[in-house]
Amino acid sequence: MEDNSPHKIIRKEICFRGHVQGVGFRYRAKYAAGGCGVTGWVKNEWDGSVLMEAQGTNEQINEMLKLINQSPYIQIDDLNYHEIPIVAYERGFHVR
Repeated sequence: MEDNSPHKIIRKEICFRGHVQGVGFRYRAKYAAGGCGVTGWVKNEWDGSVLMEAQGTNEQINEMLKLINQSPYIQIDDLNYHEIPIVAYERGFHVR
């Protein structure tokens, strides 16, 4: 039976496209993740996108995304994600 509990820990790989590099995206993501209890990492990609792995509850991850999107400098035109296996014992959220 699948666990659809709101407290279930999941991990998402998320790719952001738009005006997301050179605007403080990664550091805003680190701050938002820390405030929401999300672990993982974020990094710029060579093609101008930003790649993130975020681990927490679905609610925590969604709240983090809302906080990132509140920046007047960040413009997310496209966001693609899929669930990936969780990383046991991960601590913190890091900029790569």
